[in-house]
Amino acid sequence: MISLNVFFYMFVILFALIGAMRGWARELIVSFSVILAIFINTVLETFVPFVRDILTNSGPANLFWVRVGILSALVFFGYQTPNIPKLAATGRFAREHLQDILLGFFFGAINGYLIWGTAWHYMHVANYPWTAILPPDPNTAAGQASLSMLRYLPPALLTPPIIYIAIALAFVFVLVVFI
Repeated sequence: MISLNVFFYMFVILFALIGAMRGWARELIVSFSVILAIFINTVLETFVPFVRDILTNSGPANLFWVRVGILSALVFFGYQTPNIPKLAATGRFAREHLQDILLGFFFGAINGYLIWGTAWHYMHVANYPWTAILPPDPNTAAGQASLSMLRYLPPALLTPPIIYIAIALAFVFVLVVFI
C-alpha cells in the first residue's frame, strides 16, 4: 500500500520530467487549462442553480465524476493544443535552449501539482468513491501528512475571489505572450 502523498509526489516528479521534454510554453498552456477547469467547476457550482441543485442532490460520487470529467477534458485539450499543425508551425512552442528545458521541468512539476492535487482534492471531498483508494488514516504518520497536505491542494487555495484573479491573469498572459 502506498500513501497518497507519496503517490502525489511521484506524479509531480513524473510531470516535471515530461515538462522538461515538452518545454515551458506547452506546459504553461496545460497549467492555464487546469486553472480554467477549477474556474468552470467553481462557476457551475456557485452561479448556475440548475447544475448546483442537480449536483448537490445526486451525491458526492456523481459530483466527483463531473468535476474530474471537466478537469480531464480541459487537461486533454491543454496537452493537445500545441500539436495542432497551424499552432505548431508558428514556432512559439519550440524547445531550443537549456532554459526552455529547465522552465519546462518547473512548469511540469506545477502541472503535476495542479492536475493530481485537484483530482485528489475532489476525491477527498467525495469521500474517496473508489474502494481501491482508501482515505488517509489519521492514526498513522503518513495519514497525518496526507491530511495536512489537503489544505494546500489547488481547489483549497483557489477559492473565490482568488480563482477569478488567477483566470484573468492567465488570459492576459495568453494574450500577451501567445497571440
